[in-house]
Amino acid sequence: MRVLDASAFIREHAVDGPTATVPGVREELSGRSVYRFDAFEGSGMRVHVPSDASVERVRRAATGSGDRGVLSATDVALLAAALELDATLVTDDYAMQNVASRLDLSVETIEREGISEERAWTFQCTGCGRTFDDREDRCPICGSELTRKR
Repeated sequence: MRVLDASAFIREHAVDGPTATVPGVREELSGRSVYRFDAFEGSGMRVHVPSDASVERVRRAATGSGDRGVLSATDVALLAAALELDATLVTDDYAMQNVASRLDLSVETIEREGISEERAWTFQCTGCGRTFDDREDRCPICGSELTRKR
């Protein structure tokens, strides 16, 4: 089974065998890609809503890798669905691939080369230079902007 990200519908990625996705993916689509989604759903694609426990497990993994701040709710749901369905995640999103690696999920890329290694991210203040594990809008010490760094 393959769990499809929006990019699979946008790029018209050919997929053999059973497929699944999450409801939020359709909301990310427009134009022809919506028709492609509907065609997949009509031909048996499963639209899966993952459990809260699986979503929380993905959030913890994303926090651990430093990717939580860049993943959308739909991204988290896709990863959780791949966990629950013991499926391959189909995406070109590097942050999702990074978290998938941490969760031991297999990934199939669409047009881009996949990640070669898992990366851990921290956030550094552009003002005072302090680093933080969690993404904040501003530095809690000096109020400057934070940037993501490896």
